[in-house]
Parts: sequence; C-alpha cells; structure tokens
Amino acid sequence: MLTLVVQSGGLSARMGEDKALKKFLGKPLVQHVIERLASIADEIVVTTNRPDDYEFLNLRLAPDLKPNRGALGGLYTAIASATNPLVGVVACDMPFASGKLFEGAASIMDAENADVVIAKTDRGYEPFHALYRRETCLPAIESAIEADLWKVIAWFPQVRVRTLSADEIKTFDPSGLCFNNLNTPEEFAEAEKTAERFYRTIKTGQGA
Repeated sequence: MLTLVVQSGGLSARMGEDKALKKFLGKPLVQHVIERLASIADEIVVTTNRPDDYEFLNLRLAPDLKPNRGALGGLYTAIASATNPLVGVVACDMPFASGKLFEGAASIMDAENADVVIAKTDRGYEPFHALYRRETCLPAIESAIEADLWKVIAWFPQVRVRTLSADEIKTFDPSGLCFNNLNTPEEFAEAEKTAERFYRTIKTGQGA
C-alpha cells in the first residue's frame, strides 16, 4: 500500500508566483504531477499551508507539522501525513516525475527490506522523488529534528538506504527527465516545450 505525497510548500521565489498553481500544458503544475502518478497510489496527499488555494484538487491537504524547519521539516510532514506503510514523496515542480521509478523502488524496497530507496545524481541525493518506509523513517527524521539538524538526509545513517544505480534509473526512466524541477519562468517554458515534444512522440507511436 503506497501513499503519494506531493509537496507544495515552497516559496517559489525565483518563479515570481506559486509554481504549483502555474498552468503547465493548460492545467496547474501540481495537478499535472498528480495525474502522472495517480495510478501508482492508494492514497494521495498534498502538503500545503494554503489549503484554500488547493481545494480544487479534492484531495487531502496536510499543513506543515514542523514549521520553520526547512526541507527536513517538509519531509517529516510528508511522511507523517501518510497512512500507508510506503510513502512516495515528490515535489510539485517535477513535471516528468516517474511512476515507473516509484514502482521499481517499491519492488526493491520489498525485496531488500530497505527503508529508503533513492536516486543519487550529479546534484546529489534526490529526496523529493524517492520512496520511504514510514515506520522506520519517521522516528529517524524526528530524532534529527530534535537534534537541531537541518540537512534533509541527516538521518540517513539511522536507516537502511538503498541508492539506485545509474543503470537502474535509466531502466525506470529512459527519458532521463524525472528529476528535473522548475524554478524559473525560463525553465518552466522550456519544460513545456519538452513535454509537448514528448507527448507528440508518444501519440505518433515513435517512442515512449
């Protein structure tokens, strides 16, 4: 049983507006991300401190449980808000988020009894497109917060972390786009163009 948590709590400072609600291919970006991943989830939760703005989604909305604790506090809220044993966390600004990667991560987590299945790219770990085991991760994150740690992966030594290899990532996400996040209007516009090409290719049967 898997809960998908979409995090919509960022400040969107460089975008100049709430990027989660900015139209992407004709619909709010957060809705686009949810629709991409809905088929893998038994439950969907959106974290936000502005529930009135997100009521149109008709989903459970969860407020910040650890205010002013940055990304680590946001991850705590995401995992604490889930009711299922496995929690897929994804940022609202990842338009190419991969359901196949989450499904692959779930299989690995089950087979290897891991607590976290996460990719590591040139930018480092990707904690906001990763899978967590609620039972073990939640107390570890809470312990890190109580210890006044701020790094989003500060608690990793306390749990079993399974890092996806480059080949595994490529198998689950051949497009190589799933970790792309949008922070500026220019990135947003370029991602829309990429998405239009991607969907046009699928429709013409040239690839997927």
